[in-house]
Amino acid sequence: MGEFRRTFVSTTSPTGPRNGAGFKPCQGLYVEPVGERPKVALIATHYNVDFSEHYLGEYMAERGYGFLGWNTRFRGLEQFFLLEHALIDIGEGVKWLREVAGVEKVVILGNSGGGSLMAAYQSQAKGVTMQPTPGLELPPALELIEPADLYVSLCAHGGRPEVLTQWFDPSITDERDPASIDPALNMYDESNGRPYSEAFIDKYRAAQVARNHRITDWCFEELERLSSHGLTDRAFNMYRTWADLRLMDPTIDPNKRRPQWCYAGDPKTANFAPRGIGLTNTLRTWLSMWSLRESYCSGIPHLAKISEPALIIQSDADTGVFPRDAYEIYDSLASTDKRLEMVEGDHYLVEPGDARDKTADIIARWLAEKAY
Repeated sequence: MGEFRRTFVSTTSPTGPRNGAGFKPCQGLYVEPVGERPKVALIATHYNVDFSEHYLGEYMAERGYGFLGWNTRFRGLEQFFLLEHALIDIGEGVKWLREVAGVEKVVILGNSGGGSLMAAYQSQAKGVTMQPTPGLELPPALELIEPADLYVSLCAHGGRPEVLTQWFDPSITDERDPASIDPALNMYDESNGRPYSEAFIDKYRAAQVARNHRITDWCFEELERLSSHGLTDRAFNMYRTWADLRLMDPTIDPNKRRPQWCYAGDPKTANFAPRGIGLTNTLRTWLSMWSLRESYCSGIPHLAKISEPALIIQSDADTGVFPRDAYEIYDSLASTDKRLEMVEGDHYLVEPGDARDKTADIIARWLAEKAY
């Protein structure tokens, strides 16, 4: 690769001051080519994962573009996530690109779980339609965030509530006991068969949705109970979130993924281990991020407001994002100028060895057409 300039960026936020220890809530790393400063730059952010050193940064800089891997105040703090404040933090990154880096065109990169977050940002920057997290108020600063100019979706989920519901295990019978199990809904019980029958799939998916709604109902009940004691929120754990039927049955939404595998390795081992999305939440974080009924972190409604030119890229051997996700994102975007590209590779484009180069080439060629 060529030479790059890397700039550490940290800012306060209209709803997030500098911490007493000294750090600012919004932080990231801006990568750009040495020489003439780029007029076009991408920004990528996730709900929880540190994107400051995003794997595409240097690849895009090598092709003449800037890249801001940006973190909100919720990096590594998924359990406290509130969408309205995350969007305000992303707005500070977009503002920095335009006012400090001198960028003329800002490109949203919605990657992996961050896809729906960046869709929410772009849609709300064009006009706030979301409601506040229950019990809270929308900060006025949300009205001031500015939209980007172009939209790229890369190996992205359709929405945070949807991906959790598709992944989590409906056979759990007691949310307080990670060992509790209903054998009739256990996807790892061989008596339920593989490939799974249509009847089992329908029953399983319905039970997953029902589990999501039960947790939402409990959150509201618990908020009411706590209020009688003068409390405003509490934390809780949620177990068993590696149980998407597609992990064990490659005939469902087929692609070239490794069968019986997930991002955490063996799905059954991962499912019964204390690791997974949504493990710890506050009641209001559940309602803000994971609830099918309450959350505005579902990407599909936001995509319906995005009319800017859009590029959707999906890898063909992904073990957690599937072809149906890419087609749903493509179909949901309001843009009439949109393109869907399938690329060879796993979720992070680690394999094959040229997957990241090829993906960066696709994005660069598209930007050359649309950004100038």
